Amino acid sequence: MVSSWHPGTVPAESARWLTVPDLVDILSLSPGRVHRLLEERQLLAVRRDKVLVVPEEFLLDGAPVKDLRGTLILLADDGFTDDEAMEWMLSPNELLGASPIEALRAGRKAEVRRVAQALAF
Repeated sequence: MVSSWHPGTVPAESARWLTVPDLVDILSLSPGRVHRLLEERQLLAVRRDKVLVVPEEFLLDGAPVKDLRGTLILLADDGFTDDEAMEWMLSPNELLGASPIEALRAGRKAEVRRVAQALAF
């Protein structure tokens, strides 16, 4: 069964959007290192009101969610733009019974990646 998710169906929403200065404080890193995390796909950012932001849900225990990077790379390989990947990660998914980021935070990496892979077909 393939998920019925399509880009643009639900606006990506977060409990709290974190700016680069927020991430510098939370992660105790330099702004350059935060930008490196974004380049390496350890985190994903989008622009909201012209400001680069990351959803708070992408952090767990003061660090990027452990299995986020591999999932973001898989979505990029599936042809997702950053905005589409953000939307998919934050949107409720009927196959997972939660949003993909919630499932990743709960340690359900294999399920999330299986659903993401199905989107490529």
